[in-house]
Amino acid sequence: MRHRRDHKQLSRSTSHRKALLRNLVTALFTHERIETTVAKAKETRRLAERLITFAKRNDLHSRRLVARVVHGETIVKKLFDEIAPMYATRPGGYTRILKTRRRLGDNGEMGVLELVKSPEQRAEDRRRKEEAAAAKAPAPEKKGNLLEQLAGKK
Repeated sequence: MRHRRDHKQLSRSTSHRKALLRNLVTALFTHERIETTVAKAKETRRLAERLITFAKRNDLHSRRLVARVVHGETIVKKLFDEIAPMYATRPGGYTRILKTRRRLGDNGEMGVLELVKSPEQRAEDRRRKEEAAAAKAPAPEKKGNLLEQLAGKK
């Protein structure tokens, strides 16, 4: 019986489980969307939502608490400067889990863990991606008529 047992063990030792969850949370804050098993996603969601709540407080103590879990100062900075302000008025529920498929090797249930965004934020992200793609694509070369091209070669 699992009476009064709070967390899933995920078939790992304590140190391995902590390292796994730290890596998953860091990847979530880096990419804002990760694919993993549903059981791991549920445990990662608990930790991620707690860290976002700390980041909303935006003080030195909460920054140090988050830095103990999240790998890399740049990710901590992103969490405090970009992610936490998105949820300033939201009282919780910062992430969602979407069940996607069954994994081929062991039939494990897979899902996507992602940060919830408002429609305005999604539109802004889409616009930024389109601008970046347009800036990255080379401008098409002008092609004159065939006679001018042949005259230029001679």
